[in-house]
Amino acid sequence: MKIVSIGRSKSKGTRKTAIEEAVLVADSGLEGDAHAGPHHRQVSFLAMESIRKARAMGLDVSPGDFAENVTTEGIDWMDIPVGTLVRLGDAAIVEISPIGKECHRKCAIYYQAGDCIMPREGLFGRVLRGGTIRCGDPIVIVDRETLVHRRDADGPNS
Repeated sequence: MKIVSIGRSKSKGTRKTAIEEAVLVADSGLEGDAHAGPHHRQVSFLAMESIRKARAMGLDVSPGDFAENVTTEGIDWMDIPVGTLVRLGDAAIVEISPIGKECHRKCAIYYQAGDCIMPREGLFGRVLRGGTIRCGDPIVIVDRETLVHRRDADGPNS
């Protein structure tokens, strides 16, 4: 399980621009991204496998085209329950929040790409611990109990 692409944008509802690395900020999201802020949808995820399915349906799409911050490979986000903790890279910890989102109207992505799979296959997370993430970094499911014990052992500033 790994990060294959990272993206950010200055406006909501638009495709993301690919970047090689980014900083996830605790209680905010991806630094410099329009979706960052103190809410439960701070960072968005979409599997590369979902993008490949969209391509197989005839859409000309790439990572970031569905406005996801982190495109992944090797993880089926549809099988990850809300509340799961994932570590991105060496340090960042994200708690998975709602899977998908309700679209009240067709956004720019729908019109640019021909469909938007985020409501069906994307999911969101809240950044519990910040850190730098890079393309190619591993994604690891973290046991909440282990994280709590490690934090206690490392001290209050970890």
